[in-house]
Amino acid sequence: MKKHAETIETGTAWISRRDKVMRRLARDCAPLTSLKLQSNRFGMLVHSILSQQISVHAARAVRGRLVDRIGKPGLTPDAIADLTLEELRAVGMSRTKAAYLHDLSEKVSSGAVALNRIGRKTDEDVIGELIQIKGIGVWTAQMFLIFSLGRLDVFPHDDYGIRSAIQKLYGLDDLPSRPDSESIAAPWRPYATIATWYLWRSHELGKAGSGGV
Repeated sequence: MKKHAETIETGTAWISRRDKVMRRLARDCAPLTSLKLQSNRFGMLVHSILSQQISVHAARAVRGRLVDRIGKPGLTPDAIADLTLEELRAVGMSRTKAAYLHDLSEKVSSGAVALNRIGRKTDEDVIGELIQIKGIGVWTAQMFLIFSLGRLDVFPHDDYGIRSAIQKLYGLDDLPSRPDSESIAAPWRPYATIATWYLWRSHELGKAGSGGV
């Protein structure tokens, strides 16, 4: 999203004008000048599936072994489909995740999920298309919107890091419900992604209630 640097600046100014909490947070965080996008859309979805319910370190290790096992073709639908469930399990993933990767490969290869054209769809339609894939839910689809397609108005309300940041920054007694989160996020649109990014980064500040967490 480097080419959207001017839009990011505009979005930061927008949310800062409309929400004093976000204004303090944007002031206290380092400037957000770009969001690094994942160009390999299929590879991102593979990594998303591998990352479920395990540590970042473990997911990277499994992905590394998978890439080594595939070799030169890289992470492509055909390369995944050519591996049996047992061969996929041999690199360290569960049978369930191996089955998920086969389902991902089949749906992309068949065109049921058209990753080469998915960027033309609305956010809602992208989510609807991706959740056809076993192991891909709304949160993963929202991460795809942000980190692969560079969409600027995504608010992953179910993300624990987002909910906990909102709780601390807005002085709530409990984690916010979805309606409460959506109400707080309403002033950020159409730049909810920018606010979301600042909320994630707020956890690095070690503060609460004064522009950071």
